[in-house]
Amino acid sequence: MSNSIRNQVVVRFRDGTLQKGYTHDFTPLRDTFHLTLEDGSGEVLDINISQLKATFFVKSFDGDRNYVEKKFFEQVDQSRFRGLKIRVVFEDGEIIRGISLGYTERKKGFFLIPVDPDCNNDRIYIISEACKDIKVGEIAQV
Repeated sequence: MSNSIRNQVVVRFRDGTLQKGYTHDFTPLRDTFHLTLEDGSGEVLDINISQLKATFFVKSFDGDRNYVEKKFFEQVDQSRFRGLKIRVVFEDGEIIRGISLGYTERKKGFFLIPVDPDCNNDRIYIISEACKDIKVGEIAQV
């Protein structure tokens, strides 16, 4: 495993629980990946993607509690956007907007780049089954 990239992630399960840690083997092509907990215990969990709501690839585990994240496309410079505008409503009611280069209804999940480039999330892998509603295109701005 020399040279493998270690991503900082927050894994949110469909039951509302979450785990924070590092992964070096996440891929949408597999049903599982390994998560090394960030608590220093060295414990490695085998994560089944089908149990997740989303995997958040984060800049830090703590974030900035004082930062007010921009949630709408019109709040940011849209000239940097490449891809489909998407609005996701999760089963639990959470709404996330962003851009996806690989969204299709037939896939079990897709990557989303959040609207706000300054938020703590670099990208999010969203599990389609955990979504109540997905809007694509101009309607995603609503």
